[in-house]
Amino acid sequence: KFVGVMSLYFSKPLKESEYLLSTLKIFAARAAAELERQETEGRVRQQASLLDKAQDAILVRSLDHKILYWNKGAERLYGWTAQEAVHQSINLLLYDDPTEFYQVTEFLIKNGDWVGEIEQKRKDGRLMTVEGHWTLVHDTEGKPESILAINTDITLRKVAQKEIQHLAYYDALTDLPNKQFLIEKLKQIVLTYDKNHSLSALLFIDLDNFKTLNDTLGHTVGDLLLKEAALRIKNSIRSNDTVARFGGDEFVILVTQLSADEATALIQVQGVADKISTTLNQQYLLDSHIYYSTSSIGIALIEELLSYEDALKHADLAMYQAKSAGRNAIRFYSEEMKTVINYRVLLEEDIKQALVNQEFLLHYQPQVNHKNEIEGAEALIRWMHPKRGMISPMEFIPVAEETKLILPIGEWVLQTACQQLVEWSKQTSTSSLVIAVNVSIQQFRQQDFVKQVLSIIQETKVNPKRLKLEITESMLVDNVEDIIQKMEQLKEKGIQFALDDFGTGYSSLTYLKKLPLNQLKIDQSFVRDVFIDANDASIAKAIITLAHNLGLGVIAEGVETTEQRQFLLDHQCNLYQGYYFSKPVPIERFNELLVGKII
Repeated sequence: KFVGVMSLYFSKPLKESEYLLSTLKIFAARAAAELERQETEGRVRQQASLLDKAQDAILVRSLDHKILYWNKGAERLYGWTAQEAVHQSINLLLYDDPTEFYQVTEFLIKNGDWVGEIEQKRKDGRLMTVEGHWTLVHDTEGKPESILAINTDITLRKVAQKEIQHLAYYDALTDLPNKQFLIEKLKQIVLTYDKNHSLSALLFIDLDNFKTLNDTLGHTVGDLLLKEAALRIKNSIRSNDTVARFGGDEFVILVTQLSADEATALIQVQGVADKISTTLNQQYLLDSHIYYSTSSIGIALIEELLSYEDALKHADLAMYQAKSAGRNAIRFYSEEMKTVINYRVLLEEDIKQALVNQEFLLHYQPQVNHKNEIEGAEALIRWMHPKRGMISPMEFIPVAEETKLILPIGEWVLQTACQQLVEWSKQTSTSSLVIAVNVSIQQFRQQDFVKQVLSIIQETKVNPKRLKLEITESMLVDNVEDIIQKMEQLKEKGIQFALDDFGTGYSSLTYLKKLPLNQLKIDQSFVRDVFIDANDASIAKAIITLAHNLGLGVIAEGVETTEQRQFLLDHQCNLYQGYYFSKPVPIERFNELLVGKII
């Protein structure tokens, strides 16, 4: 048509040519429009093809939520074909509860676009989390026309993120929140503290004697206790409280929404602590082992202007005070307590320095027979502090036990006692004396304890028959077979053993029969009241009879009067120790008592 018009144009007069030119322009415009339409359709087909190849779900919906476009990615993601989805209401198709969908759409209309995460469902009903990039599309006049959405399934990514977060903030053994989780929560409590509103508190819990369980029955059983204890604590707290495992056998509970009145808050948190203590004291069945455990609990209120570090420190200090009170106890933090703990820290440093400066010394208390003859002595440690003077063992031994400084101290005591025995062996009049040395459970638990003792004997060249090691009944609560084995190895070398404080603990008579003992020691609490309490008198007599029946020697400590000595003598206890004869004295004074070995 264009060629024909052009031919006529060049063969006609001017007016007709103008007409033809006008016609030509019309044809040219139509031709250009047709070409543009074909090109546009080609681009649309090409773009549609590209959209269908996209991995993400791409969909277009009208402002009244009708689906206008649904690509292949949407078919793969949601399960509906384009034929099934187009013209459907998207709020009904993809959402069980469209509340969040409407909120996001409202935001989108107002702001023009939205990027975020939203929960949608598939055709099979499974829920998933998608990351959406939604854009408001306008018409040629700038009015909102439709909404373009590009959605990506991030369900697996969210699961992975949750797993990573769980690993970072939860304890692998107990599945409780870990230390980091609780600290983050505690920081928020401290930052938002308002004394006019509800108070919060920390409970610091330590399972008593957990290390002993681990050492005797193994870490597998120890882990069973930790998991069971964690479950009991979790079931004992309120829904708004948080319990975390801090590591080892330590748990911390953040108790919130207490009364704004401090006195009332303390009563409330005491109730929580009592409930936890009661449930932790119940019997455990751990891999066929019946076990009883107690706990030491420290409580501290979260106070104004207090850092989270100090809040934790206060609860920890209170817990330590509970342990110092004999365990199985609950204690509150106070400034007085802080003073005590600060003193303990200083005392610990002083003990370390005392070992370096050789400030410890031994006093000796005579052990006397029925003829008032000295047969030996118990070596008792003393500490001559350069500034404070003489410090009682009752003050520093518990700290030494807690910090394991008792190990080097105990080794020093044994070494010094053996050296004294060697000195006495040089004279006929004192060569038969025996020295009794107290051995702590911490020392006995050492794998190389036997080797240490034999090394000291070899180094000092002491006669091992003159050395008597005193153990307490509390050592026989657990791991008895290991204790018996070590005792037998040492007894083979001639070392004697005495069971100290007999009758005050819970040792089994079966184990008593198996222990390679030489002597039972009647605790002074029974001796003191033999004329006041008939039960104490009966116990003292029973111990003497038991010792004789087992072929063991028996010695009574804490003898302070003639009447007490006579009572013991009448019931065939022929060895005594106590202030009636002499208090513990320095070696120089003891050597004076040895003249004739008569008190």
